[in-house]
Amino acid sequence: MQIIQTPVGHMEVFCYLVYDETSGDGVLIDPAGDETRLLRLLRAKGVTLRYILNTHGHADHTCGNDILRDATGAKVVMHQLDDDFFQQPESRQWAEMMGFCAVTPADVRIQDGDEIQFGGITAKFIHTPGHTPGACCILIDGNLFTGDTLFVSAVGRTDLPGASFQQLLASLKTKILPLPPQTIVWPGHDYGDRPKSTLRHEMETNPYITDFLLDDE
Repeated sequence: MQIIQTPVGHMEVFCYLVYDETSGDGVLIDPAGDETRLLRLLRAKGVTLRYILNTHGHADHTCGNDILRDATGAKVVMHQLDDDFFQQPESRQWAEMMGFCAVTPADVRIQDGDEIQFGGITAKFIHTPGHTPGACCILIDGNLFTGDTLFVSAVGRTDLPGASFQQLLASLKTKILPLPPQTIVWPGHDYGDRPKSTLRHEMETNPYITDFLLDDE
């Protein structure tokens, strides 16, 4: 399995190409712009794009969905709560005010614990609401793609529609912290002092975990 991390779009969202070297099948996680460059990357690596996986429905993480779906035939995957929430008129207007095209409906609507297969690889969706109602982290062979749920030394915003700080903390406590400490954390933005981390490091240094969660135990 290969993982390529690359910032895309004017908000520099971390997009991830994850692919099976044997079969050539792969996924893009949060393709949020620079679609021409991402298509070149797929061709250069000989990857057949099977799925476009969204950690959540904010337009800065989904704005490349349609172009890449049309160009490759890949299916867009999103949690059903965000697929519904971001089709609401208010959400579509917010996306347009931010300079993005509103997200179109997903092809595959998942729930907590659902899995998809590409090549010999399994991706498991862990529902982690808080940043958005349907935010998910995606677990692939010890690698956790956290979107805007968990950053290096920080967490995602909870001052936007559909967000909840208490719900985010509960997601971290019940869904993320029980994972093995050696789990590699791949965040949705480069907001920390390094582009990736481990769960052990975040449990030792991330103030939202050390101060809000571990201190309560």
